[in-house]
Amino acid sequence: MPRTEVSTAVIVIDMINTYDHADADLLLPSARKVVPAIADLLNAARAARVPVVYANDNFGQWRSHHGEIVDAALAGPHAELVEPILPDGDALFVVKARHSIFYETPLAYLLWELGVHHVILCGQVTEQCVLYSALDAHIRHLDVTVVSDAVASIHPELANAALEMMRRNMGACVARGEDVVFAM
Repeated sequence: MPRTEVSTAVIVIDMINTYDHADADLLLPSARKVVPAIADLLNAARAARVPVVYANDNFGQWRSHHGEIVDAALAGPHAELVEPILPDGDALFVVKARHSIFYETPLAYLLWELGVHHVILCGQVTEQCVLYSALDAHIRHLDVTVVSDAVASIHPELANAALEMMRRNMGACVARGEDVVFAM
């Protein structure tokens, strides 16, 4: 039996980032647009005492832990995209190596421990990691909300198609951040 029953968690996907990868130039404009919406979402979740979980790529650094990942992102050329959405002292952190936040990570067990039945996804990249994570959440019988103005994309046309697939094929709620309400 889970230790606590919180029902909902916000999951921030791959936003602790150095933007030192092949598609970064295409991703950066979108990331700049979504950081304020993610910051607002995190502030609302924290105020309502909703757990926030960061599921972040390890960038191939197999000895990395979340402190090293955060430090590397803050030392990178785009620290301004990381600073407003940094994990606070209550945030949980799961390091991932592949697209899905669930693939070979302890996330499913963590959510079970917390009693989470509903995940609210934000982060990047909509047409990749967010899409695959929403699918994996769906097949685990979790309710899924994707915050459309808090997900960044590389290819906007694919991102729009991915959001529609999540809504239609996975039953995900696709909502703007201002429409996400956390019960206090």
